[in-house]
Amino acid sequence: MTRTSSQLTHSRRAFLKGTAAFAFAHTAQRATAAFAGSHDTGNIHAYVGSYTSAVDGGANGEGIYLFKMDSRTGELSRSKLAAKTRNPSWICIHPSKKYLYAINEITDFNGSSGSLSAFCIDPESGELSLLNSVSSEGAGPAHMSLDATGKFAFVANYLGGSIAVLPILAGGMLGSAVDTRRDTDSLGSRHASDAPGGSFAISGHDSPHAHMIAPDPYNKFVLATDLGQDRIYVYRFDSASGRITPLEDSPFVSLPSGDGPRHFAFHPNGRWLYSLQEESSTIAFFLYDAARGSMTARKTISALPAGFAGTSFASEIQVSPDGRFLYSANRLYNSISVCSIAADGSLQRIDEVWTMGDYPRHFQFAPAGDFLYVCNQRSDSITSFKVHRDTGRLTFTGQYTAVGTAAFITFLA
Repeated sequence: MTRTSSQLTHSRRAFLKGTAAFAFAHTAQRATAAFAGSHDTGNIHAYVGSYTSAVDGGANGEGIYLFKMDSRTGELSRSKLAAKTRNPSWICIHPSKKYLYAINEITDFNGSSGSLSAFCIDPESGELSLLNSVSSEGAGPAHMSLDATGKFAFVANYLGGSIAVLPILAGGMLGSAVDTRRDTDSLGSRHASDAPGGSFAISGHDSPHAHMIAPDPYNKFVLATDLGQDRIYVYRFDSASGRITPLEDSPFVSLPSGDGPRHFAFHPNGRWLYSLQEESSTIAFFLYDAARGSMTARKTISALPAGFAGTSFASEIQVSPDGRFLYSANRLYNSISVCSIAADGSLQRIDEVWTMGDYPRHFQFAPAGDFLYVCNQRSDSITSFKVHRDTGRLTFTGQYTAVGTAAFITFLA
C-alpha cells in the first residue's frame, strides 16, 4: 500500500491537527454519553451461535443458545437452547428488536448453497420461533449484516465467493435475493506478503472467498471483503430496491498479496475504517470518503506483538463504543490486542491479553461497553473481561461460560 505525504505549510498542518483533535474528542464524547445512557441495570438477553458440524474445528454445538447477562457483574446465566439450527456462526438482530437472523454455514441447502434463517423473538422470554429459511445464494456463508432501515440483509458466501442482498418482508420473514454478485479473476499469492517470520497461515487463496459484507455508516455504500483476492469491494446501495452497483472508477481497494482481508470496522466518526487481514495478522487504516465511497490507505500495523514468529490467524476487529480504542483477536496466539486511536485515526498498540481459551473466533462488547466477551471456538467456552474505559485495557473477570464450539455472541438490549 502507498502512503501519502502532506504538502501543506506548517501553519496549515497545525490548524488541521487542532481541528481534527477537536472533532475526534467531540465524537468520542458523544459516543461515550450515548453508551452511558443505554446502560441497563437488570438482565439482558444474550444469543450465542455455535457450530453443529465441523468447520475449522469441532462440532460440539446444537444451534443458538440463549443466556441472561447480569449488566452489573457481566455474568452469563440461565442457558437454554433457543433454536436448533445448523451452524449459526453469525447472528444479527433487527433494529425493531422483534426478529433475529442467522446464517447457516452449510453447503447443501437446496443442493449446494448455504442458507439464512429468520426467527421471531419473544419480547419477554427472548425465546425464538423460526419464521423461514432461504438460500444465501452461495455455499458456506460466513458473515451477514442488515441495512440501517432493517429492510435488507446482506450475506457473504465464503466458499461460494459471492455476496447477496435479501429483502426483509413484513412480519420479519426473508425473501429471495434481489441482487447477487460473484467475485472472479485475480487471486493473491499463497503466502501473505506481510506475514510474521515462519508463518504458515495459508488458508484461502485457492479461489475467491467473500468474507464480510456491511453497509457504511450512512447506508449509501456497501463494502465487501474477498480474502482470496485481497480486495475490499465498494458498491453503491439503493435502499429502495436493495440493488448494489460497483463503483465505476475504483470498484475495489487492494491489500498486499496474500494478506487476506477478513473483517473491517468503522470508527464512530464514519471517516476512518480499519481492515483486519487474516493471514498476515495486520490492521490497515484507511481514510473513508463518505460522499464517494472511496478509501485512501494510510498506515498498516501488526496485530501481533513485536518479535512474534510462527502462525496465527486474525479473526475479529472492533472499535470501542467511545471511539478511543481498537481491539482485534488472534487465533492460535489466542489473544485480544488493544490499540489506542489517535486524533488523526492512527493506531498504537498498548496491550495484549490472553483470551483464557483456544481459538477466539469472535468477541463482542456488552451493550453498555463495560464488558467484552470472547467466543473461544476450540475450547468450548466464552470468557469475559472488564473493559477499563480510561485506558482501554482488559481484565479477566474469572468467569467462564461453557458453550460447545462457540462461534458468535450478540446482545438484545
